[in-house]
Amino acid sequence: MSAISQALSGVKVAEFGAYAAGPHIGKMLATFGATVVHVESRQRPDGFRNEYPPYKDGRPGPDRSGCFAIFNDSKFDVTLDLKTPAGVEVAQRLITWADVVIENMRPDVMSRLGLGYETARELNPGVVMISSCNMGQTGPRAQTPGFGSQLSALAGFCGLTGDPNGPPMLLYGPYIDFIASTLGASAVLAALDRQRRIGQGAWIDLAQYESGLMFVAGALLDYHTNGRVAERANNTDPGAAPHDAYQCGGGTWLALSCWSDEEFARLAVALMRPDLPGNPRFATLAARKANIAELDAIISSYLVTQDADEAAVRLQAAQVHAYPVNTIADLFRDPQLAYRRIWRRRLHGEIGDVACYFSAFDLSVTPGDVMAAAPCLGQDNELVFREFLAMTDVEYAEYQIEGAFQ
Repeated sequence: MSAISQALSGVKVAEFGAYAAGPHIGKMLATFGATVVHVESRQRPDGFRNEYPPYKDGRPGPDRSGCFAIFNDSKFDVTLDLKTPAGVEVAQRLITWADVVIENMRPDVMSRLGLGYETARELNPGVVMISSCNMGQTGPRAQTPGFGSQLSALAGFCGLTGDPNGPPMLLYGPYIDFIASTLGASAVLAALDRQRRIGQGAWIDLAQYESGLMFVAGALLDYHTNGRVAERANNTDPGAAPHDAYQCGGGTWLALSCWSDEEFARLAVALMRPDLPGNPRFATLAARKANIAELDAIISSYLVTQDADEAAVRLQAAQVHAYPVNTIADLFRDPQLAYRRIWRRRLHGEIGDVACYFSAFDLSVTPGDVMAAAPCLGQDNELVFREFLAMTDVEYAEYQIEGAFQ
């Protein structure tokens, strides 16, 4: 795929981000043709490089990180020491070059470095800057540090997850980061559209905490209108019964739910228990929820001898909501993902063959692609500074002597 044929071809992005919340925005833009330059320093690389496994062959190293690889493909990578005047000067030149600046540092850090929005706007009046942080740029807790797990807890997810008689359960991974970065990419595209129409830039203040609230909308509405505080309820759901993950044969599991009496009747036939809908204990949603332990035991006794994939096919044919619980290995074997080419194989400079995640959506006329595997640390310094920023040989040498590229 040639970048010139992509939707965001010609859009230039300077990314002062680390971990997931900032770089995932840049990845989504790069997938559809934007030129994204990821900025790090050799003294303090992106935290995913050295602080967060897995690593190729279990050996840590800045160019061996799986997490860095999945969030930074299709980008260029440069190193700048932003604690030196020369490094800041080069960063300012990068901002002048860019259409979009992405950063996910704590509030005021970019300003203290001389790279905040006011400075960026002076250098480049049309620039779009997105600042993504835990709590947003303002408010009494704006400076509070934290990662996605803490924000998932704050936003209510963890309090709603798990056994009602047990502790709240943390979600897998930095869940809020993924929500926030997707919203962030949408905000950048909206600001870019305005930039192209009227020539003005914008500063986007993205609060990661707030981005998660829409995903607990039902619980929020229930409290606001009824005064009811939702509680942990294992795998149950107010609108469905059964609604659980059931163990199948061979250590596999099946996620199954019924959202109407008619669907439950179809499930009963598939389970070879057509008598169940006529039983007053299971005839209605309220009855099924009141007797859910008994119903779960009936379902489990049938599924425990079945293969989850085969059971899912039969239940789906009966128009019952059922899917196997995939392992990570299953995701690389899933024929649906393979058909849609979600994994794009690319060669990484040190890791070797990498299955790069593409995108959950594509465009018909200007399709995206994974242009290259994630870059090694600082591998594009000369290309970006000499060609993109048009530095002369003398300038480049002087900046190098002054320690800008560390």
